[in-house]
Amino acid sequence: MVILDLKHVSIDIEEVENNHARMEASVFNVDARNAVEVLRKCKFPLAYICGENGLAKAFVVGRFKRNYVNANTNGALGFLGSSEMLELRPSPHKFIVPDKKFDNFKVLEGWLLLSCSGTIGNPIYISKTLKNYIFSQHSLRVVSKEDKTSGYLYAYLGTEIGNTLVKSNNYGAVIQHIEPEHLAKVPIPNPPDEIKQAIHAKVMDSVAMRDKYNELIDKAENLLKEELHLPPLHELTPEYFEIKYEYNTQWNLTSDDVKVFEVDSEWLQNRFDGSFHVPVVSKIIDVLLDYAEAVKPLENFTQSITLPTRFKRNYVENKEYGMLLIGGKQITELAPSTEKYISITANSKQLQKELRIKENTILITRSGTIGKTTLAPKYWENWIPSDHIIRINTISNELAGFIYLWLASEYGQALVKRYTYGAVIDEVEPLHLAQVPIPLLKDKDKQKKINDLVLEANQYRTKAFEFEREAINMVNEQVIFVEE
Repeated sequence: MVILDLKHVSIDIEEVENNHARMEASVFNVDARNAVEVLRKCKFPLAYICGENGLAKAFVVGRFKRNYVNANTNGALGFLGSSEMLELRPSPHKFIVPDKKFDNFKVLEGWLLLSCSGTIGNPIYISKTLKNYIFSQHSLRVVSKEDKTSGYLYAYLGTEIGNTLVKSNNYGAVIQHIEPEHLAKVPIPNPPDEIKQAIHAKVMDSVAMRDKYNELIDKAENLLKEELHLPPLHELTPEYFEIKYEYNTQWNLTSDDVKVFEVDSEWLQNRFDGSFHVPVVSKIIDVLLDYAEAVKPLENFTQSITLPTRFKRNYVENKEYGMLLIGGKQITELAPSTEKYISITANSKQLQKELRIKENTILITRSGTIGKTTLAPKYWENWIPSDHIIRINTISNELAGFIYLWLASEYGQALVKRYTYGAVIDEVEPLHLAQVPIPLLKDKDKQKKINDLVLEANQYRTKAFEFEREAINMVNEQVIFVEE
């Protein structure tokens, strides 16, 4: 017999009526009720996040027809969904040329966005880096009514109490949602302006560090492209044969519908899947051979390329007894949007041998979404990437940043993804990554500069995380009075 750890609570009929007769258990969430009790003991008056007397106003934009264009289209802006917006360095896969109808979709620095559909309650702060993107209707806009307090709202939404209260107001049987009016029921302490502004300032420090991270990575990437004479990927036009078969007329096929190209038998490598031989890959390699000092497989520059064996995930609720488990979806985020902790004692041997990572380990997702890449920052050393993430340890930190940048670039991504296999779920293995071509620059000073820029950027990433955690801790310790 299995004994379930059930959470239960008694509710008054009046509460049901006040919640518009909603009968979902999440509306009367036990953790949320406990959070409210904690807030009631706070010495500062309580307000609401939104509403007539709230600290902010919130709104959503309606659905709209999306006419996607190529990234190289003049005036195109990246379109980010509620998951992509959480990335430290967003990499949009869809692009839109905005016109007047998109005025409502613009965001301004200092606004907050809150994921409001599917995975809900994850906030981001609109910075210099993010203001030039288009965000989907699944991102709820939150605008502070007071000057220099938007950071306080952001930090509060990042606390366990604030996040729990937001998520307790969701609805939807399959896909969860929250609406602006739900935030009018989420209480928030309203301390004196000096406290809110001090927390806001700490968040601004974090935002500045994020922007500095992106600035340095952009600078390093531009240097890399310049040294290797790499044109935009779309300009490396593959050569395909025209289709001239008789059935074209019957099936209305054109050369744009079916890509036909030839492959020399010596390049087959026992791979007969077309994706492995896409012509753009050979185009990239041709450019590298022309302008790089040498092009060698990744395994030449690594101590190890490993994937941990699958492990039983013994989750614990108390953070003191567990280590944060990061999935592939979270490796590109500043603060991973996950609250899963695996037991330290139950996985102690594997933690020491396979699961722990060190600073400047390159991580690449190997299943589902292939090729998401990050360079592990210092603060990740006590966290555990899942067994769906490949670990790459370079022979020295003098190459770690450079190799990471190449693998994360659109050119490196094309070279990684060519090895994808699998009929239903895409996969890639360490033995495949070992063969990915890595270019070495003729100008060693430029190569070192690129590497140093990336490593410096990662230090700013750590600072951004630390400032954000300090802001959240200030809310907990100075406003709510709970221990983090």
